[in-house]
Amino acid sequence: RRERAKGEEAPDLWPVDSGHWGSGHQEFGHQSLRTGTRATRHRSIKLPRQRGSKTRHTLEKPRPGTSGHKSPEWNKCRMPEPARKSGSSFTKKPRSAVVTPNSEASFVAETEKGGTKVRWQRDGVDMGPSDQWTITAEGTRHTLTIHKVSSADAKSYAVIAGSSKVKFELKVKDAAGIAENVPGDVNGQKVAGAANGEVAPGEPTGGSVPDAQSAGESAGETGTQQVPATAADGTAQATENEGVSAAAADGLFLERPQSGTVMVGSDITFVTRVPGPNILRKPNIRWFKGKWMDLASKMGAHLQLKETYDRHTKVYTFEMHIMQAKLNDAGGYRCEVNDKDKFDCCNFELTIQEAPMQEEIDILSQFRRTSTDVGKETGELDFSGLLKKRGEVKMQAQPEVDVWDILQKAPPSQYEKIAFQYGITDLRGMLKRLKAMKKKEEKKSTAFLRKLEPAYQVDKGQRMKLVVEVANPDAEVKWMKNGQEIQVSGSKFIFESIGNKRVLTINNCSLADDAAYQCVVGEEKSITELFVREPPVLITHSLEDQAVMVDERVEFELEVSEEGALVKWERNGQELRREETFKYRFKKDGKKHTLFINNATKEDAGHYTAKTNGGQSVAELLVQEKQLEVYQSIADLTVKAKEEAVFKCEVSDEKVKGTWFKNGVKVVPSDHVQISHIGRIHKLVIDNVRPEDEGDYTFVPDGFAFNLSAKLNFLEVKIDYVPRQDPPKIHLDCLGSIPDATIVVVAGNKLRLDVPISGEPVPIVVWTKGDKVITEMVGRVHVENHPDHCVFIVEGAEQSDQGVYTVLVHNPAGEDRADITVKVVDVPDPPEAPRVLSVGEDCCTIQWEPPAFDGGQPVLGYVLERKKKKSHRWMRLNFELWKETRFEAKQMIEGVLYEMRVYAVNVIGMSRHSPASQPFVPIAPTSAPTHLTVDDVTDSTIALKWRIPEKVGAAGLDGYLVEYCMEGEDEWVPAQQGLTERNSIIIRNLPTGEKLHFRVRAVNLAGPSEPATLAQPVTIREIVQRPKICLPRALRQKLVKVVGETINLMIPFQGKPRPKVTWLKDDQPLDSQTVSLRNSDSDTVLFVRKAQRQHSGTYQLEVQIENTQDRASIQIQVIDKPGPPVNVKVVEVWGLNVALVWQPPSDSGNSEITGYTIQKA
Repeated sequence: RRERAKGEEAPDLWPVDSGHWGSGHQEFGHQSLRTGTRATRHRSIKLPRQRGSKTRHTLEKPRPGTSGHKSPEWNKCRMPEPARKSGSSFTKKPRSAVVTPNSEASFVAETEKGGTKVRWQRDGVDMGPSDQWTITAEGTRHTLTIHKVSSADAKSYAVIAGSSKVKFELKVKDAAGIAENVPGDVNGQKVAGAANGEVAPGEPTGGSVPDAQSAGESAGETGTQQVPATAADGTAQATENEGVSAAAADGLFLERPQSGTVMVGSDITFVTRVPGPNILRKPNIRWFKGKWMDLASKMGAHLQLKETYDRHTKVYTFEMHIMQAKLNDAGGYRCEVNDKDKFDCCNFELTIQEAPMQEEIDILSQFRRTSTDVGKETGELDFSGLLKKRGEVKMQAQPEVDVWDILQKAPPSQYEKIAFQYGITDLRGMLKRLKAMKKKEEKKSTAFLRKLEPAYQVDKGQRMKLVVEVANPDAEVKWMKNGQEIQVSGSKFIFESIGNKRVLTINNCSLADDAAYQCVVGEEKSITELFVREPPVLITHSLEDQAVMVDERVEFELEVSEEGALVKWERNGQELRREETFKYRFKKDGKKHTLFINNATKEDAGHYTAKTNGGQSVAELLVQEKQLEVYQSIADLTVKAKEEAVFKCEVSDEKVKGTWFKNGVKVVPSDHVQISHIGRIHKLVIDNVRPEDEGDYTFVPDGFAFNLSAKLNFLEVKIDYVPRQDPPKIHLDCLGSIPDATIVVVAGNKLRLDVPISGEPVPIVVWTKGDKVITEMVGRVHVENHPDHCVFIVEGAEQSDQGVYTVLVHNPAGEDRADITVKVVDVPDPPEAPRVLSVGEDCCTIQWEPPAFDGGQPVLGYVLERKKKKSHRWMRLNFELWKETRFEAKQMIEGVLYEMRVYAVNVIGMSRHSPASQPFVPIAPTSAPTHLTVDDVTDSTIALKWRIPEKVGAAGLDGYLVEYCMEGEDEWVPAQQGLTERNSIIIRNLPTGEKLHFRVRAVNLAGPSEPATLAQPVTIREIVQRPKICLPRALRQKLVKVVGETINLMIPFQGKPRPKVTWLKDDQPLDSQTVSLRNSDSDTVLFVRKAQRQHSGTYQLEVQIENTQDRASIQIQVIDKPGPPVNVKVVEVWGLNVALVWQPPSDSGNSEITGYTIQKA
């Protein structure tokens, strides 16, 4: 370049490395060229201008603070991609081709001008003269012919002319194979090229892919778009490479992915299959969007790639799942598969359709803009993720509300509430703009035909169009954002000029685009405010009901759809705020929001609500007083010297501590006495029991006004001298704690009974239960024999252990017998599932049966719990035992599904819970129907009508129950089987002459409402009414019709029973061939399709009931044009005048002659 003469023109092709083009660098005028570590001198270099471009590129000194770009070669530099594309140098471009071996392949390219230098490349290397191919040039036509094609010729080729470069491919198939459709050739027919005019291997050819531009075409070429075909039902149709049979094609695909169409927010799956027997190892498959975006790096919740292998069919299946499709997912995709030296690819399209808009109430509707040319809305609100869906809610139209006007009129204390309600993220900026808007005065503009609106609204991520109309179609406009001119940068801002319209399009709006925009024409400006609204924040995980004890900490956790969203907390409708006492604390962790309530009190109970601008969630908090339950009490003990005594109890709260007392004196732990507390179990262990250890032991829980007591009996063994022959004796009288020789043991506990015996010689002891002998150390129930006593032991008592046990001792001197009754007590069996008797607006009544087995002890009461159907947390409803088997639960939320269950309690403890009740919804019956009236009465029927109740409730309305009863009786009879959904009814087959009362009740899931009753009984008898004709005012005068017109007379009348209707014309019956009649209960119709003059006359109408009648007459005159005058004569002529006379026409047209028209010729 340095050595080129000054007058030498710039070359057609600027030598720039295509790999250095990109959008992530600074502007070319601020690049620093370096070689090694030494910076070069920056000279101003003039670049060749592109056709139609006025841009002049120079290399200047870099700005301070910018870094230079290092290049490995001196003669290569980075240049920004031109903002506007110039035309291509090619008028005809070569296409990729598929040929068989040993055949000939020809590629043709045509340039705009003759003599243009054209170069052909093969795998990036220039192709010179060779025996394998021939390159010819004839004027503007350039041809590359490859002779005897082999597999070595299957490569990528390119043709270069000036600054345009087009790539294409040559594929070689077996002679027996069927050629695969190549890009640009669908079903054997040529179609329009891709957006850049070239077809690179595996590139999408759809014009909708923004990244489908050829990397090799530096100047940028434009071409036509190719849109994939789509079926009417939204399924994909085969395009381009799709639809090739696996049996016929010699490629790697057994099934190719098909183009598809999907609605916004729906899921779609693309499937491709590759046969296993044709390849040596697992194929490598890659999915692309556009030309270069590898989708493997985009996997996540929105995109998933899966692969499976069927060992039976030996087929690999690859799937690409797109979840919750968005508009920017639309475009061209490519699937590539390769295996060693084999390669195959396939293109397909994804079309995204916007969801149909539904009419809904939008309080910001004045901000929703529509395109000026096509009338489409640029943004929409999405309320499809409602927290609770209760069917379709029909909203009534309400007047539009201007948020700017609300802010102007609202006091400053309401600003934050308005911002939360309407989704305003920058309240301070919005108030500043509002203040500036008040100062503006509207002036008549000479440069603008239509200015921008004062404000616009768009949802985040949507597209926005700002449109103005200028007076001069050739006027240049500048667009400003916050006072700074908007420059062309990628696809963010798009400028359009269509006649007098100037359009600024802002794509993918973000919060950074929330600003003031201006359109400047000369000295005049049009200013607007753009409000970018974030999408509604939906609640993805609702609050759960909580039940805690006093002084415990409460945590309400909520999860929303957006991170950092604004959530407002309320208690019973009052907003919660931070307090100096730190009673309430609020925590944000990504999408999770938590409300903490420290040291809960009874006053904190109530309904807590978390609100976002897209929904709300309600949960109930119950704060209970601490109730300590005793699961196992301490029991009396009888032990002998040197043995161990263990007192054990179990309470419901493992955090509760306690104190042990002996005869009212606190027990101090020592080596002889150990006190332990593990979880809910408290123990007092006395080692080597001595006589002084005997006494009353008591355990007192800390903070509770009750205690547990038991007695320790010391069994002293006395050794007396007895004769050698002493009959055996059982000493049960020493066990003072066993009245009537009956022992009570709790199921699951261990029973140990020491029975002293005496006798010489030592007696033999036998324990029996019924006919079964209990042997030593066998089974759960066994005995131990000692010289002076025997021990009866039951390990883990069960109900089957209950009964009478007999102990028999005998020796040669005699025998003794004693019966001991063992009673095993347990917690009750669970009650049966409760039944729901009735429900109200916020309550329900349930009933249940007592447990089948009370555990051996009477049932003291019941404990009830409830929960929401979709929740896992049960809440206790009563803190005191409920004595009855019927309970009314209150403080429920109407319309929410609930379940109930019951526990039975006796002195031993609480049973297992009953099965849950059938789910039910607290709902209130509707109010009574209104405006019940009698519409008609006959001898055997009555017609009633009414209006819907004023209050319907959350359960809706199932229908109406209509009943009647005789006067003086109280038995109501249904008027029909089942319910009627209409607001009227005709009751038939009623007794004639009887007086009947009627009433109507509205019925829904909660049952029938209060009845709406007629105030007086109704007599079933037809009302006689004299016949009367109600002749319309227009028919009281003569009715004039023109020949050919239609005569349609409807004349209402009254009378009961139905009158007899008679028509006459001039006292003669009507001709049914020319006149049509139709009679009903309340009117009669006379109809003539085409009136003729013979239809003129007087029509008589008569309605008759028995001997009474009413009559009316109607005059009808059908007129026509008159005939010509007759006997026209000239009676006198003088000067320029003439006198005429004539006689009236013979046919006047059935109307008076009003005048004549005289003409001369």
